[in-house]
Amino acid sequence: MILPTSIPADAFGQHHAALGRDARIVSLVPSITELLCDLGLSDQLVGRTGFCIHPRAALRAIPKVGGTKDVKLDRIRALAPTHVIVNVDENPRPVAEALSAFVPNVVVTHPGAPEDNRCLYALMGHLFDCRAAADELSLALDAALTEARAVGAELPAESVLYLIWRDPWMTVSRETYIAATLATVGWHTVPPEASERYPSFDWRAPWLVGVDRVLLSTEPYRFQDKHLAEVAALSGRPVQLIDGEWTSWYGSRAVAGLRKLATLRRALAGERA
Repeated sequence: MILPTSIPADAFGQHHAALGRDARIVSLVPSITELLCDLGLSDQLVGRTGFCIHPRAALRAIPKVGGTKDVKLDRIRALAPTHVIVNVDENPRPVAEALSAFVPNVVVTHPGAPEDNRCLYALMGHLFDCRAAADELSLALDAALTEARAVGAELPAESVLYLIWRDPWMTVSRETYIAATLATVGWHTVPPEASERYPSFDWRAPWLVGVDRVLLSTEPYRFQDKHLAEVAALSGRPVQLIDGEWTSWYGSRAVAGLRKLATLRRALAGERA
């Protein structure tokens, strides 16, 4: 059967059964778990990872099925989901392939930039019969993108080193959602080119010369205030702690994240002036 092109597909181009309120959903992606709850679908969530923490009250009673990498397949099988939502970056491909053996719909997601959330909202709205809520969220995203882009256009661009790990030190390539989100407010990540999406580096790397600012993310490594002096000494640049959820969580949190980034960018530009 040939499906109309207007029907949303997942990141692999797959079309899935739209079961609406009859769907039983397991989410293996923390930010999408939050999105589903914000779309009014918390009562259809039958499983989630231990890293799915927002919204805390709504998720307290929903069974955990392991982590994003170490998924407990037997637990998911016992929950008999109609849909399991996975992500290219967060869940290993062998896990998705194993799930497809007994889950009717393994929905693959892979937003590459903040604007890609529109397609994500539309897909969830189609699959789970919550189009009105999805459309409302898209309007909020458009407003947040406009605000963030205005800041990016208003202020001089800055080259930033965005740290996600320590020992070894690791950053992000420009091919990541994080880098695309930062670029929206005029923060351009280094290195300009990388063979890996999340490369490790040495503080003697020549591309560090042009860095204007270092951003320490609170996830996946939990950078804290105590790390600021260490990184400032290593980099010789201004260092700022930043909430990793603002840059790496898509779904509904992307709206608040873009606004928070715009506010922070303006505040730091004011300090520098």
